[in-house]
Amino acid sequence: MQPQQYLQQRRKFAAAFLAFIFILAAVDTAEAGKKEKPEKKVKKSDCGEWQWSVCVPTSGDCGLGTREGTRTGAECKQTMKTQRCKIPCNWKKQFGAECKYQFQAWGECDLNTALKTRTGSLKRALHNADCQKTVTISKPCGKLTKPKPQAESKKKKKEGKKQEKMLD
Repeated sequence: MQPQQYLQQRRKFAAAFLAFIFILAAVDTAEAGKKEKPEKKVKKSDCGEWQWSVCVPTSGDCGLGTREGTRTGAECKQTMKTQRCKIPCNWKKQFGAECKYQFQAWGECDLNTALKTRTGSLKRALHNADCQKTVTISKPCGKLTKPKPQAESKKKKKEGKKQEKMLD
C-alpha cells in the first residue's frame, strides 16, 4: 500500500470513528434530558357532587346572573361556590327560565273559549333544572277578517293621482 492511500484510509476511519462517538454522545444527552415524570397522585375525595341552584338574573328576568353551588364532604376544602350563568331572553319564562321547549303549530280556534292552544315538548333543561316533559299554552284567537290586498289599493291611488294631474 502506498503511503498516500494509507493516509486517506486512516482519515476516513478517524472521521467515521468521530462521527460514531458524536452520535453516541448526542443520544446519551437526549436521554438524560428526559426525566422520568413521577406518577400523578390520585386524589381520593370524600366530596360529593356539586348541586346547583337555579340561575338568578342580576337585573330583570333574563340575561347574565349567578347560581349557588354546594356539596357535602368531611374533608372538602370548598363546600360552596358561586358561578356565573345566563338566562336566554327569548325562552318562554312561564315554564321556567331554564327549560326550553319545542312547540307544535297553533291549533284551531275553540269558539267556546275564543282561545287557540299548542303543546310543547321538552327540548333542553339547563343545569339539571326540574322541567315538565310537556306543556300547553293558549292565547286569544285573532280577528277573522281578511286583509285587503295592498297591490290593488296602491294601483288605484296612482291612477287617481294621474287623473288629478291630467285635470289640472
